[in-house]
Amino acid sequence: MTQTSLARFAWVSIAAAVATIAMKTAAWLLTGSVGLLSDAAESVVNLAAALTALWMLTLAVRPPDEEHPYGHAKAEYFASGVEGGLILVAAVAIAWTAVGRLLHPRPIAQVGLGLAVSTGASLVNLAVARVLFRAGRQYRSIALEADARHLMTDVWTSAGVLVGIGVVALTGWQWLDPVVALGVAANIVWTGVRLVHRSAQGLLDTALPAAQQEALQAVLARFGGPEVRFHAVRTRQAGARSFVSMHVLVPGDWTVGNGHRLAEEVEREVRAVLPQVTVFTHLESLDDPASFLDEGLDRV
Repeated sequence: MTQTSLARFAWVSIAAAVATIAMKTAAWLLTGSVGLLSDAAESVVNLAAALTALWMLTLAVRPPDEEHPYGHAKAEYFASGVEGGLILVAAVAIAWTAVGRLLHPRPIAQVGLGLAVSTGASLVNLAVARVLFRAGRQYRSIALEADARHLMTDVWTSAGVLVGIGVVALTGWQWLDPVVALGVAANIVWTGVRLVHRSAQGLLDTALPAAQQEALQAVLARFGGPEVRFHAVRTRQAGARSFVSMHVLVPGDWTVGNGHRLAEEVEREVRAVLPQVTVFTHLESLDDPASFLDEGLDRV
């Protein structure tokens, strides 16, 4: 499935964000709860994040060009990073509002109706998050997975807010409402930091995950032996696409045709075990000492 097709999942997230903003804002207006206000504020962040994901998914599908010969797949990391940043901004706004309400408590009104509306909004987020999680993992889209993680954070924080408001209604402890909002802020800060960190790692050309590295090494082990060796094996992740490069060392008396056929077979096997991978091989002679001078990133 292409990023163009994946964009439809971003549209689902956008529709859910618009619906939950309306529902949670209504719940806040009904109750006056700062906890529900913080919940509505996070839904605004959901909308901004979903719009960014749609933009980046559209950009990521663009074909390679002269300025971007490896394609635009890394655009998805920007969506994840922007979402993490927006979450952190929302957390600051929530904390600021909560501190003001903690200093100046106010009773909560129409608790039952407000909780019912907010619960409905949380169920919408839960359903959409599950859809995005499946799509993100199946199609290796960090933008969709980041959006799903944010929505799940929204679900859990909403649950905390609803419990807090329920306790306030039962006990009359007005101070508990802003305290719950501060807890929401702290929780979403953690999510925001994780998303920003993951995006930064992706932009820094992080190697493939351990499981994929093991699959790659298993392929090379099948071809390796006295006459064939591999070195300078490097991997990196760029959004949904992976890149693998390596040097293939063969006897110096092999013909170019024999070496090329081996390299083609190795590349074919690597593509069979790693999804959406681009493989680069460089043929070298086992008999030439210069072949062993470039195992590092820079040639010795």
